[in-house]
Amino acid sequence: MPREDLVQLCQDLLAPAGALRVRRMFGGHGFYVDELFVAILASGQLYLKTDETTRSHFADAGCMPFAYSAKGRSVSLNYWTVPAEAMESPALMQPWLRLALQAALSARSQIVKVPPAARRRTGTSSKR
Repeated sequence: MPREDLVQLCQDLLAPAGALRVRRMFGGHGFYVDELFVAILASGQLYLKTDETTRSHFADAGCMPFAYSAKGRSVSLNYWTVPAEAMESPALMQPWLRLALQAALSARSQIVKVPPAARRRTGTSSKR
């Protein structure tokens, strides 16, 4: 499937969950639902965000983690493929996307915000 068609398919599958934004990144695409980063499209594969709570659902379904090679070693991120049937319709994608949204909300709540005045004193940033 041509890349543009795959991007459109992913948009169609994810859009029912909320306001969808797609951004080109790292040779692929990143997908945001309601400004939460929930998915990566890379090498023709859709990966959804996971965390310690949701990862087992993906593993139990036979999904695979997003991994790449950097400086001679394999790096794995908290994004996993979805079951093949989830790519067939928005309704079949929704349970998996809900897990990704849950992981993204959890990750966002764990980000420590440093007040601007404290950043100026310490030279730190609130971004991780």
